[in-house]
Amino acid sequence: MEQYEFKVDSISSRERLDVFLSAQQAEISRSRLKKLIIEGRVTVNGVVRPVGYKISEGDLITVQVPTPVPLDTVAEPIPLNIVFEDEYLLALDKPAGIVVHPAPGHYTGTLVNALLHHCKDLSGIGGVERPGIVHRLDKDTSGLVMVAKTESAHKNLSAQFKKREIRKEYLAIVKGNVKKDEGSIHAAIGRHKVHRKKMDTRALNGREASTEYQVVYRCQKWSYLKLWPKTGRTHQIRVHLASIHHPVIGDQHYGGKSVDLKIPRQALHAHRLELKHPITGLGLSFHAPLPQDMRVFLQSHGYDPP
Repeated sequence: MEQYEFKVDSISSRERLDVFLSAQQAEISRSRLKKLIIEGRVTVNGVVRPVGYKISEGDLITVQVPTPVPLDTVAEPIPLNIVFEDEYLLALDKPAGIVVHPAPGHYTGTLVNALLHHCKDLSGIGGVERPGIVHRLDKDTSGLVMVAKTESAHKNLSAQFKKREIRKEYLAIVKGNVKKDEGSIHAAIGRHKVHRKKMDTRALNGREASTEYQVVYRCQKWSYLKLWPKTGRTHQIRVHLASIHHPVIGDQHYGGKSVDLKIPRQALHAHRLELKHPITGLGLSFHAPLPQDMRVFLQSHGYDPP
């Protein structure tokens, strides 16, 4: 159990209790603070108050943070390709075929199972000893995944993603000859009205989404692209490319199936991430090389990538 104390000054007087606490420290997320307040682990002058309580100058606020509980998921010795690691975060190159989070049908063999075995210094996120995966990749998308090891790192990295301060670069092989050398796709994305596991640019109440692209190499039947998603919607790159009639080759959900252009999974790879270190603020740049299956496809069709 950890305990923190804060004294309210004149500038913060009349603020909401949860807003004040969120501004005072970087270790605990606002949603986690709300939960602690509701659980009665936060007092104002020794009295439990609600989340929206308006504090006053001179108030003494005490926060009790319980020791993180173990995550109810089995740690498994699954090999990881670590690109970078320190006490706050970890970047890894995920191979295609691995699910990120445990879910029905995939309770073992996931990235979380592997990280629980690898990371011996998790301090707890949301009150649970778990790795904080800041952004997800689909099972059959390969490439870089960022993992926070502390609550403060998770909070900072999540904010960088939300503010679009993290630059993401993907590589994709798509069907057809993309005529323009570069361009942007601006189309809102929402849940498909019939197929609930799919996303669609024609969905009602879709959320704004934007992806920039550049053609690296093209031929008659396929094109090799670099892509920079400016937003982070579910299946964004796959849906956007399908919407301009150039689906990712191998993408069974969005029209990438092909008789003569075959690859065992969707040819999409998270190639590069640029961000600020969540604690030091120093710029970081990570990259994951083009995976072997995509390289073999390109070479077998007449292009030798660098």
